[in-house]
Amino acid sequence: MAGKYIEVDAGVELYVQDIGEGEPLVFIPGFTFTTEVFEKQVAYFSKTNRVIVIDPRSHGRSTITVHGNDYVTHGTDLKKVLEELDVNNPTLIGWSFGCLTAWEYVKQFGTENIKSIVLVDMPPKSLSTMETDWVEGALDDIAGIYNQSLRTPQGQREFITAYITGVMVQRDLTESELTWLIEQSMKTPYYIAGNLFASGMFSDYRKEAKLASTSLPTLTVVAEHWADIATAYTKALSPDTQIEVLGGHMMFWEHDEKFNRLLEDFLG
Repeated sequence: MAGKYIEVDAGVELYVQDIGEGEPLVFIPGFTFTTEVFEKQVAYFSKTNRVIVIDPRSHGRSTITVHGNDYVTHGTDLKKVLEELDVNNPTLIGWSFGCLTAWEYVKQFGTENIKSIVLVDMPPKSLSTMETDWVEGALDDIAGIYNQSLRTPQGQREFITAYITGVMVQRDLTESELTWLIEQSMKTPYYIAGNLFASGMFSDYRKEAKLASTSLPTLTVVAEHWADIATAYTKALSPDTQIEVLGGHMMFWEHDEKFNRLLEDFLG
């Protein structure tokens, strides 16, 4: 699918797809993933909307750089992309750590130039010692991923393979599907993946999540495997958001027809 490159920093270009016409939808992929994971949303929504999909810095076809691999910088990068493309009042659709980019945008630039926000399966604060909080995982497990798995290419590959098959997708994948997903993630080198992982795990966007839900139409889609705690936590923090439960962590790809209908109904 044809795309373009936008310079967001000296020597740093982001690969962006910009397809279709109408109200803009901006898709932001999660940790180490790329524009390609949203192929089914691009095909569906580009018939009625302007669809923009971004490879964040050091992801996919964007520049691999040793600086700015954090979600504060990703929020600034998003602003520059929207300005360069003259995008006004978009719906921001973040998946996983892509939600952190959307919340960081809200933190830095407010909600005035956003129509609505869709948050796909990401707690606004990744770590907590409170048992009732929706978090990414136990502290010791997260430490193990950072200190062991994300120290070598092999460790990164093993981690993302286990995450894909255990959390992201519910059905059995074909060998070619699994290989494709792993290859998407491995376009980000392990030493950068470690930086992104730490940045995401130590982020706290509870204030921005609450602000967004009170200022804008907001849809939160959570995976079935943690639906109870995620729904209760989200209702307490952001009671104005619409909450839907569907599939695994990558439900928009595995259950694309159901996800697309949810999104279409939300957009009105």
